[in-house]
Amino acid sequence: MNASNSINHPIRCGREICGDLTQAERREWWLSNGLSGYAAGTIAESLTRRYHGLLVAPLHPPLGRVLLLAKADATLTIDGRDWPLFTNRWADGAIEPAGFTHLESFHLDGRLPVWHYRIGDIVVEKRIWMEQGKNCTRIAWRCLSNPMHRSLSLRVALLINARDHHAVSGAEHIHPVIEADQSRLSIVYEDGNILHLCAEGGEMIRDSVWIEHFDLPLERQRGLEDRDAHLRAGYALFEFNGKNYCGVTASANERIETPLALSLQGMQACEQALISRAEKYVPALRDAPDWIRQLVLAADSFLFARPLPGVPDGQSVIAGYPWFGDWGRDTMIALPGLTLATGRYDSARRILQTFARFVDHGMLPNLFPGAGEKPDYNTVDAALWYIEAWRAYVDASGDSDALHDVFPVLESMIAAHLKGMRYGIVVDAEDGLLRAGEPGVQLTWMDAKVGDWVVTPRIGKPVEINALWYNALCIMADFATAMGGDADASPYQTLASHAASSFNKFIRSDGMGLLDVIDGPNDSNSSDSSDRSDGSDGSDDSIRPNQILAVSLPHSPLDRETQQHVVSICGRELLTSYGMRSLAPGQAGYQGHYGGGVLQRDGGYHQGTVWGWLSGHYALAEYRVTGDAALALSRLEPMADHLNDAALGTISEIFDGDPPHTPRGAPAQAWSVACTLEAWWRLSKQADKNG
Repeated sequence: MNASNSINHPIRCGREICGDLTQAERREWWLSNGLSGYAAGTIAESLTRRYHGLLVAPLHPPLGRVLLLAKADATLTIDGRDWPLFTNRWADGAIEPAGFTHLESFHLDGRLPVWHYRIGDIVVEKRIWMEQGKNCTRIAWRCLSNPMHRSLSLRVALLINARDHHAVSGAEHIHPVIEADQSRLSIVYEDGNILHLCAEGGEMIRDSVWIEHFDLPLERQRGLEDRDAHLRAGYALFEFNGKNYCGVTASANERIETPLALSLQGMQACEQALISRAEKYVPALRDAPDWIRQLVLAADSFLFARPLPGVPDGQSVIAGYPWFGDWGRDTMIALPGLTLATGRYDSARRILQTFARFVDHGMLPNLFPGAGEKPDYNTVDAALWYIEAWRAYVDASGDSDALHDVFPVLESMIAAHLKGMRYGIVVDAEDGLLRAGEPGVQLTWMDAKVGDWVVTPRIGKPVEINALWYNALCIMADFATAMGGDADASPYQTLASHAASSFNKFIRSDGMGLLDVIDGPNDSNSSDSSDRSDGSDGSDDSIRPNQILAVSLPHSPLDRETQQHVVSICGRELLTSYGMRSLAPGQAGYQGHYGGGVLQRDGGYHQGTVWGWLSGHYALAEYRVTGDAALALSRLEPMADHLNDAALGTISEIFDGDPPHTPRGAPAQAWSVACTLEAWWRLSKQADKNG
């Protein structure tokens, strides 16, 4: 079996990183299975998060994810001497064993993590992958070098659990029945779920010992519980001869019989097919740099099945790993980059049709429901991003039939904004701008809330909401025109013209770009205005990145000179290597470092923290005002370096506002990947046109 790679120069770390525990733990690998399940860990193979594990499966779909297999700790025996090929952290500060010291290299084969351990002239390879569309993880080892034909064997300790992936556990919190049968272990849980463990090329030995006091330093940094315990259910034992893979298959509630070799070949073929399809439908990708091709693979990790009555092939988007589900706003912002920039028009259509089922009183859910739950509609912009996502899809695919089907839904959404919706969302008849918000509710993407404290309430008329509103009206006018006699474009054109003429109210008199919010509460004693640096007229003059959308979106209400001012201010005050700060340094409330407990983290979430998804919007806005596609593309290039840090091969959610802009938040974030890909795709097309 030959390992293949669809990326010419894969993500790779040598001994200088692998042998340094701090660096090796900082770098993580993440896999997904297309069902919202995942596997994740550090390249040191130590646990640093409660979310690290080899099989986290949605046993209560779509989002009820449970940690089933925590670790598969391998010990290599060479001529009777044991060499641990894994690392553990303990509550007393001990690092035992320190198997990372034997790690010669780590790389990604596409998305698949690959370790090479060297002990003298012995080299052992380890690989992990997930079966797509199944709650199944494969862990495989093979010997790459044994020139003196020494006697080798491998003993793999299998640590299991059955806890919510957001939780931690103590000993004895579960009491499964463990059944052993030659090469298999079956762990039967009290709720009826079964974890199947199969040793291909070896045998299974039953065990039942709780291993306690695992230390989770990243949880401690987040102000959360930092101790965990797992049950060692047994061992897989292998005679380690030849270069064929042996290993463990872990699957939930069904036995997976496909041999390791065929499974790996299938996964590698799947990776190559993603690249080939993207190149077929997106010609710019044929000459794309390797880091962009890596993001094409990363994009697939966020798409997952969400079947609905009438839409059995429904799809949605995991907003970020590990702790997010699918969010309306995030999904619509990410959709063009995850699907259209990668040639996946069918997925784009299915996602859009899936979400159409959840439109209610003109609104799209912010938080999508889990099993038996109701959707939460506390968002003002998800519906407007939904209309923009439809524009992007129709432009890319030319799917007029889908447009005809959805147009009545989109019409009803605009009508609801005019009539008035939840949380004070309504168009002001006097100026044609969209007002939103009421005390105690967060409606924009700057939605941090701690208890009753809404950190950035932004009640009134937020700048990006009205940029999206104007953009949506222009799109609806274009859609109505495309519909021919079936729709009338003039009402949307009139509304757009009214909003555009009023948008000048956002322009600051001091030349510092646009106001962040206008017509907000002007009561200085109001708890919802305490975090604004605003004037008595209810305007918020905080320098924030929201104004960039008034330039980056396809339809801008601003004249060219004002667009240039906005980009200039944002570039000077907010732009960093990895995105845009959420608040300019020097502004009241600015926090240059993101960290601490829940209160500290959420309090600083939008107070200076850099957001990766805004990097693409800045690049598109800069191109709009300069016409220089090469310059705009250069704004994205630092992300290539970031792919070698944090969650390898993907892009983090946020970064510190202060240099060196350390990655924070969710290690893998959909809209960070998507907006970078979308901007690169659109700008590359412009660069090709310009020669």
